[in-house]
Amino acid sequence: MNNQDNNLCYDASEFVLLSDVIPDILLDIRYYSSFNFVGERIDGYELPLAFITKKTAIALKNVSEQIRKQGLRFKIYDAYRPQKAVDHFVRWASDINDIRMKESFYPEVDKKDLFEAGYIAARSAHSRGSTVDLTLFSDQGYDLDMGSAFDYFGEISHPDYQDISEKQHENRMLLRDLMVKNGFIPYEKEWWHFTLADEPFPDTYFDFSISEDLLKIN
Repeated sequence: MNNQDNNLCYDASEFVLLSDVIPDILLDIRYYSSFNFVGERIDGYELPLAFITKKTAIALKNVSEQIRKQGLRFKIYDAYRPQKAVDHFVRWASDINDIRMKESFYPEVDKKDLFEAGYIAARSAHSRGSTVDLTLFSDQGYDLDMGSAFDYFGEISHPDYQDISEKQHENRMLLRDLMVKNGFIPYEKEWWHFTLADEPFPDTYFDFSISEDLLKIN
């Protein structure tokens, strides 16, 4: 591995295109679009694709094979996230006057409190390459109802939040239990967020863009 500026790594050789490993996943890469909490495409997302470490992809494939038997498959919101994207989030969060997406993503949170509340940080597990944001999609053509939207900043997004319907809670626990049984660690504030427990690069943060160059590697 080749660490460069500020201990960041630009070597993508241990990453794979997730859809190559799990061909039937659905992709809804929010940071490539403008429908996210910032309101614009995020730095480093030059293609609407999901890359992740090879080890994590294999673990996700195992889960995928299990859920297919239940008529379900994964929808991926985000996987590997370049450090430059995290830097973009930090710049946005520091501009307290930019609240164009507040109503959709953080109506109950004052933007000036996003750092203290833990919704924005200078480093993200996603940049280590073994964290994924995802939900379950039914073969009948709909997302399972999880009780809150992806990237909604608020207590309702905590996996153990109680003031949701029994079915919504059941869907969250289905996703969590499947992921945990297959070696992933859930995040206490986001029902959609999971990190491979035995991640291959626990101390390395990557900063290569999600671009055409990665397709050449893969």
